[in-house]
Amino acid sequence: MDYERLVDVLRRLALAGGERIMQIYEADDFDVKVKSDESPVTEADEAADALISEGLRAAFPDTLLVTEEQAATHDRQAETFLIVDPLDGTKEFINRRGDFTVNIAYVENGVPTRGVVYAPARQRMFYTLADGTSVEETGPFDPEETGPQSPIRVSEPDNDALMVVASKSHRDQATDDYIRKYAVKDMKSAGSSLKFCLVATGEADIYPRVGRTMEWDTAAGHAVLHGAGGRVVRFDDHSPLLYGKDGYANPFFIAYAPKVDLKNP
Repeated sequence: MDYERLVDVLRRLALAGGERIMQIYEADDFDVKVKSDESPVTEADEAADALISEGLRAAFPDTLLVTEEQAATHDRQAETFLIVDPLDGTKEFINRRGDFTVNIAYVENGVPTRGVVYAPARQRMFYTLADGTSVEETGPFDPEETGPQSPIRVSEPDNDALMVVASKSHRDQATDDYIRKYAVKDMKSAGSSLKFCLVATGEADIYPRVGRTMEWDTAAGHAVLHGAGGRVVRFDDHSPLLYGKDGYANPFFIAYAPKVDLKNP
């Protein structure tokens, strides 16, 4: 894979998807449907999926593409593939809370190695460079010209005063019970894959997820966090979280800065 070209294509398509999403987000109204798993889907999900999928298939025709909105049509699996959530945080989008992202990642041998997370309503964009390290780009987010980039790195956490980030829409008792195992200085709430990015930038030390997620929800954020020196492991045994699983469903997991003293479930 030509990583320079890959990163350029992922960045451009994330920006294009984000622009289309914001056109719908800023409209007076938009269509919302319910999928077979009872999760919501909007016209923004579908429009961004079509745009990003077309661009990725044109650029990388020989690479398997997995997207949330087309998951039911996938009839093969691979250890190396592109994976997309065109609008992660649909509930945040519907409620106009702004914490939604465009997620695009490249998975190699079961590990997300390159990815982009773009939060158009928050004007924040995180991605891996060709060398695998992660940056945050600041505006104006011109598709043709990369803006200022700042390298990002996980925190040097104080295990007696940890900063924890948790889900806005999926917080539950099991999550709170696990968080209580730690000495917590403060808590943050965030939607979508922004939680991974807050750990990647050192704005949080740990993000535990005791709830259902799919690989397209996490791969891009996982890649960004990995490129910033962070880790993502299974909740049950602290082994690495891998991708390309049957059905693309994730187990519970923990994303964290490596010097966090992880607790057992």
